[in-house]
Amino acid sequence: MRLRIVLSALSAAVVLAAPLPAHADTPQPGWDLKATGVTARLRGLSPVSRDVVWASGSGGTVLRTVDGGRSWQNVSPHGTAALQFRDIEAFDARRAVALSIGAGTDSRVYRTEDGGRTWAETFRNDEPQAFYDCLTFFDRRHGLAMSDPVDGRFRILATEDGGRSWQVLPSGGMPPALPSEAGFAAGGQCLVSSGSRDAWLAGGGAERARVFHSGDRGRTWTVADTPIPAGDPARGVFALAFRDRHRGIAVGGDYRPDQQSPSAGAVSRDGGATWRPASAPPPAYRSGVAWLPHLPLAAIAVGPSGSDVTYSGGRSWHTFDTGSFDTVSCTRDLSCWAAGEQGRVARLTLG
Repeated sequence: MRLRIVLSALSAAVVLAAPLPAHADTPQPGWDLKATGVTARLRGLSPVSRDVVWASGSGGTVLRTVDGGRSWQNVSPHGTAALQFRDIEAFDARRAVALSIGAGTDSRVYRTEDGGRTWAETFRNDEPQAFYDCLTFFDRRHGLAMSDPVDGRFRILATEDGGRSWQVLPSGGMPPALPSEAGFAAGGQCLVSSGSRDAWLAGGGAERARVFHSGDRGRTWTVADTPIPAGDPARGVFALAFRDRHRGIAVGGDYRPDQQSPSAGAVSRDGGATWRPASAPPPAYRSGVAWLPHLPLAAIAVGPSGSDVTYSGGRSWHTFDTGSFDTVSCTRDLSCWAAGEQGRVARLTLG
């Protein structure tokens, strides 16, 4: 969505944190900030483990740490200072795929196999109507990227060789988009996957905020309405997270800091076929969400005005931090990271 460019220029509104319920068996989360040495807004994030994390963002920036955030390497692709890397997916300390967003040829995909020392441009968009927002990988070989609608349908790009080459999938299996419907490249989570074949993409900017689901790696899709605020180009579903092919969380709202975002969270228990509003949603617009590993009903949501935690699978949220972040992601070894404006990167602590 073209309006997503405006996101970088908006200042964050600060809200007071609601007290987190204190129970002996309830982990108390917090953020441990790491110095990255950059001031780019980091909206792309892909932690591999407690030690290895990749982040990407404005000014063609790509960062990597291999020591748990104690030091960061600027491994930005050469000649990309005018691009915005809004999403990045890493496989290990050496291999990663980064997506730059924008109209026309600004939408590109880069791949590295040597820890960012060199990059290969593996896709450059040549469709003037296309605007790529997010990417996801099912495994080390199979992945998808999504574009705003072209000729009335979201466009899906697919790879079967780890991002070395890409093909536009036929659009016949994609339901028609609503007028003005598009994706939000706010934190790299408008397209997500779980397992070997299931993918979901988030829509906004239209009369209804919707979530699309594919069970065959992007060939065919179904779509469902959500209770996330809609009816305006600045409103919709901004981020999705699925723990498995059934349990999902959606967050979003209205990204303008002077606008309220009631009902900014929703949950699904049937793979995105239906969505219910959170009984106690995040108090403001949120652009990132991630399930905590090994805690079946726990998840974290982040946005410019704060971070929230749920221990009820997304039904009830509590704010635990008022710092600004745009995206959040976790690894299997219980390492969760967040990234955002002014080069902010932090690792989650559970006290």
